[in-house]
Amino acid sequence: DVLTYIRFAMKGVESEYTQKSMEAGEWIKKHLASLSNVTFKYQGSVMTNTHIEGYSDIDLLIICDKFYNWDKKGIDDILNSCTEKTKYQSFQISKLENAVQAFFPYVGTPLDDLKKIRLYSENILRDIYSQFDASNGKAIKIKNLLKRNVDIVTASWYDNVSSIINDKGDYRGIQVYDKNKHERCPVDYPFLSIKRINERGNETNGRLKKMIRFLKKSKVCSEQNIDLSSFDINAICYDIDVSEYKTLSFYELVPILYNQMKSICTNQVKADSIVSVDGKECIFRNKPTKLSNLRILLAEVEGIFVDLKNAIRI
Repeated sequence: DVLTYIRFAMKGVESEYTQKSMEAGEWIKKHLASLSNVTFKYQGSVMTNTHIEGYSDIDLLIICDKFYNWDKKGIDDILNSCTEKTKYQSFQISKLENAVQAFFPYVGTPLDDLKKIRLYSENILRDIYSQFDASNGKAIKIKNLLKRNVDIVTASWYDNVSSIINDKGDYRGIQVYDKNKHERCPVDYPFLSIKRINERGNETNGRLKKMIRFLKKSKVCSEQNIDLSSFDINAICYDIDVSEYKTLSFYELVPILYNQMKSICTNQVKADSIVSVDGKECIFRNKPTKLSNLRILLAEVEGIFVDLKNAIRI
């Protein structure tokens, strides 16, 4: 019945399945252990336990440690303005000043360093995995014998004001290397997103993650192709005020999601206000096609909501 479906759609993946996915990533790290001056990090829904079985890859980042980019202009704008300085505490200003003093221009060629990492990884993994695809500029894609997909992504570090005053860590950004264009992509903050979803998940006793999984499951179960990413779905759910759902039962989360999606679909101001979990990107602003895809997902959720109302007479 509908309650069983909702419970199933919101349920996290079995730990054994997730462990096999993580092991797939760990094996790749072992295969690439001879790489020097790199840091391996994971990103994506597996790290927040919002993945769904059969549809979520694990992303392994290979981050070059030889250099980093930084928001020099943003930092200078603060340090050179008395007004801007007052917005920060003295110890934070000291961190920014120290970052400026510690920075030395890299004498190497960043893009060539990233290209070497990418091509070396391709050469090693091509001989190990029969299901191997290096055609995508941003990621090498492999599938192991246990049918676990792994995307291997080459990237470099990026530090902005927030990263520096928070001692980097999860606040650091990355720039993915695109082999086909031989360039770095715009900055992304995957670790900050992971941190925030996990913290909000703890705050709501898992309810945020239940809602994310439910929308992902509704998307993949649809007979229509719905072009919304995990990044988009995370933002939709994260935007909902915690007080609206913090104490609700699992099935009561469905009308919360329905109302959120309907509001976004019918109110342009609301749609324009939805930002990514890291706070850096507008999800629907000036993106009518993405909004159209949300309307398709809304119709899927509405069907489940109607069945739910009939089942429990609300």
